[in-house]
Amino acid sequence: MNPYVVAALRTVLALGLAGSLFVQAVMVPLLFLDLDDASTPVRVQVVAIVLLGIVAVQVVMVCTWRLLTLVGRDEVFSPRSFRYVDTISGAVVAAALLLFWLGAVAAPGEDVAPGVVLLVGGAGGLVLGAALVVRVMRALLVQAVGMRDELAEVI
Repeated sequence: MNPYVVAALRTVLALGLAGSLFVQAVMVPLLFLDLDDASTPVRVQVVAIVLLGIVAVQVVMVCTWRLLTLVGRDEVFSPRSFRYVDTISGAVVAAALLLFWLGAVAAPGEDVAPGVVLLVGGAGGLVLGAALVVRVMRALLVQAVGMRDELAEVI
């Protein structure tokens, strides 16, 4: 893989991790204070959803970094990469479930428009679709690892 692409992706991942830590440390507490009109259980749930969502994104970024390391060592087509791909898939499913939970928290009452709740649910469905794409990519990785092993036996 092109080293400039790897360096650019690592830069994006590093900036994303730094930004997500800032959001966790500074913005989420401000969000809690900003939700002073909502009841305490709703405030706690929204903050928990946001924090867990950020953690899910961080897990994806760290696993992507690890996969880049395997690419650099020419070991990406090895069984070790399955662990990272499976973790990414799980984190994306968790993010989809968090979006559905957010929609469920926002749905009761008249504070949030029904269209917004529908948009959040639709976003959850799209994120769930992304998890399915990751699973398909994992299946392709399994095939590539098998083909590489077979080719090594032939040579």
